[in-house]
Amino acid sequence: MVFSAKQRGVLQAMMIGAVFSIALICLGIFFNPFNFASNFSLESKISVLFKSLSPIAICLAFAIARIAKHRFFSIEDIDGSGLRPGSERAILLQSLLQNTLEQSVLAALVYAIWAFLMPSTWLSVVPLAAASFTFGRVLFFIGYRRGAPGRALGFTMGFYPTVAMLTLICFKSLS
Repeated sequence: MVFSAKQRGVLQAMMIGAVFSIALICLGIFFNPFNFASNFSLESKISVLFKSLSPIAICLAFAIARIAKHRFFSIEDIDGSGLRPGSERAILLQSLLQNTLEQSVLAALVYAIWAFLMPSTWLSVVPLAAASFTFGRVLFFIGYRRGAPGRALGFTMGFYPTVAMLTLICFKSLS
């Protein structure tokens, strides 16, 4: 099978994202860079979780604010996309918001499950994944107009660590 240039660009970003995600999870688990103690209290775990969710909430708020600002200043789009088709800009901003919302919900759920079920010494994975998510959203927003290859790395930096964490949670729960 011969891939198109776009497919090769996405595949390259996927591979970089996969390697980065594995390295990030290994860093958090094996090196515990934030030095979380093995007897971390539930209150402390919740604190780390909420601090880690803050930048994700900021990414989501930013995406919401961008489309709200656009709609306010656009006579064509002020009524929202539910009442009429949106402009090209409104559709783009709505797509960014939709993807950010989807990833934010999944990340929040997985980070919370990780914080409560995984060993406390593995808790560093949560803020590391949140940092990756945030940087990934920035790359995703910047690269979106360049098509799939332009946004792929940003997407993988948020999605792959979350999926890797979810996979580890499932394996750990089965053992």
